[in-house]
Amino acid sequence: MAAAPKPETLAAFEAAKGFMPVREGLALYAAAVEAGGLGLPLLEVGTYCGRSTILLADAAREAGTTAITVDHHRGSEEQQPGWDYHDPETVDPEVGRMDTLPTFRRTLHRAGLEDHVIAVVGRSPQVAKVWGTPLGLVFIDGGHTDEHAAGDYEGWAPHVAEGGLLVIHDVFPDPADEWTGQAPYRVYLRALASGAFTEVSVTHSLRVLRRTGQGV
Repeated sequence: MAAAPKPETLAAFEAAKGFMPVREGLALYAAAVEAGGLGLPLLEVGTYCGRSTILLADAAREAGTTAITVDHHRGSEEQQPGWDYHDPETVDPEVGRMDTLPTFRRTLHRAGLEDHVIAVVGRSPQVAKVWGTPLGLVFIDGGHTDEHAAGDYEGWAPHVAEGGLLVIHDVFPDPADEWTGQAPYRVYLRALASGAFTEVSVTHSLRVLRRTGQGV
């Protein structure tokens, strides 16, 4: 049976601002618990307000490791003003731009998980270039353009340890979902075609793959 979060963790996840459905969250948590067995950090690309970070942090706490979450906190393309996923509450009135960092910090505080997360504020490709630690899990949930999704994959997939997990969110094979999930879908296909990753599970738009070979 797949590992499940404690009721208070699941309640914190459901109360947090964000877009991940519970079913996908449970699959992410199970993957994080499994990957935590490697004793390596669990890394997320795309923090937003910390909804999924709660699950990674709780799994990291259980495993005695650390969750790392990377985001510039200015919002991805579909979260900007005028788009469907824009939330005016995340706009910093002083600078007139999105800033999800304060909301994220409140999310972790309420969940009691601040001590189990390292939040890296910066753009994913820049952070990946200076990263040097093997990772038990990489969760790609950042920008949905080909540029950003491919950049996240190219920057972070090489750091997934042997036996570690690569998790990709918002994988939608239907061309009708070009804006929301075709770029992650193309990254998912690329990972499979590389021969470095083998699919473990599919939960709606969440794909879990295991590193079983070299390369990306």
